[in-house]
Amino acid sequence: MKLTVLGATGGIGGEVVRQALNAGHEVTAVVRDPSRLSVTGDRLRVVTADLTAPEDLVPALTGRHAVLSGLGARTRKEAGVATRLTRTLLTAMETTDVRRLVVVSAAPVGPAPADDGFLDRTTRAVVSAVLKDIYTDLRAMETAVAGSATEWTVVRPPRLQNKPLTGGYRTVIGGFPAKGRFIGRADVAHAMLGLTNDPAAVKQGVGVAY
Repeated sequence: MKLTVLGATGGIGGEVVRQALNAGHEVTAVVRDPSRLSVTGDRLRVVTADLTAPEDLVPALTGRHAVLSGLGARTRKEAGVATRLTRTLLTAMETTDVRRLVVVSAAPVGPAPADDGFLDRTTRAVVSAVLKDIYTDLRAMETAVAGSATEWTVVRPPRLQNKPLTGGYRTVIGGFPAKGRFIGRADVAHAMLGLTNDPAAVKQGVGVAY
C-alpha cells in the first residue's frame, strides 16, 4: 500500500512508519522537523509541513491509499493541537482522492466496558479529570473526523508504554477491552496498520489494550 503518516516523529507515528516499511509499504512521512525522524528506508519519502495550510499537505496525500495520523498533544499546554491539525488534514483530504483515515485518540474519550470494575471506573474518572484539556481536544478531534467525508477509524488506547512490539493486544470495535489498562506504542501502531484494511472498522471507534 501507499501510506501517508502524520505525526511521524512521535512515539506512535514513528512506529507506524517503521512497521509499514518493514511490511513492504511505500510511506510518505509528514514532519515539521525532518531531523527528528530516525526511521530511514528506500520506500520512505519525507515531506516537511507545519500543517497550518491544507494546500501544503495535498502533494503528500495525492495518490495514497490511506492516511494514518499519530497527531496529538504531548503535554497539557499543547491541548488543542489534535483538533487544529486534524482539521487541516481533513480539509486537504477533501481535494484529493484518498479517503481512508486512521487516527489515534484515547480510551477515556470512548465508551467504557459495561463490566468495568470499581478500580477501572475510578482510574478512568481520575485520569479524565487530570487530563481534561487533552481529552476535550481529542473529543473535538473525533467529532471533526466523524463529520468528515472520509472512511475513518478512531483508535483508542489506554495508558501508553514504551515496549517492543508484542502483537498480544485485544481490539474491540465500538467498545473497549475489559480491564485494558496499558498498551505499548508499538502495538498501537501495529493495530492501526491492521485496521487500515478492516472494513468492519470503517466509521468506528476501536478500543485497543493488553
